[in-house]
Amino acid sequence: MPQDPSCIFCKIVVHELPADIVLEDERVVAFRDVNPVAPLHVLVVPREHIETIAHTEDEALAGHIALIAARIAKREGYAESGFRVVTNVGANAGQSVRHLHVHVLAGRPMSWPPG
Repeated sequence: MPQDPSCIFCKIVVHELPADIVLEDERVVAFRDVNPVAPLHVLVVPREHIETIAHTEDEALAGHIALIAARIAKREGYAESGFRVVTNVGANAGQSVRHLHVHVLAGRPMSWPPG
């Protein structure tokens, strides 16, 4: 799978950098955010380097990422109380790492609108 050698998430995917990995399979790696904003804050990233959700047409991958996010929330005990799944696209939306990732957030009240 194509990787970007300068991408921190690509380095985590190939276990070149340490991370608290909670789930991984053939398509994605999920790990705890090092700067959590909620009691549960996990990032789900594809193994392949894709810049944002806007840079893929892979419906199966997008769906897989969503299902993995839900599986993590359920496994961590937040399926009933509620959780948020969000992805940021570009700097104006708050994306700080240019590798597609979704945040799985839970364990505290979430406000709306976010941001």
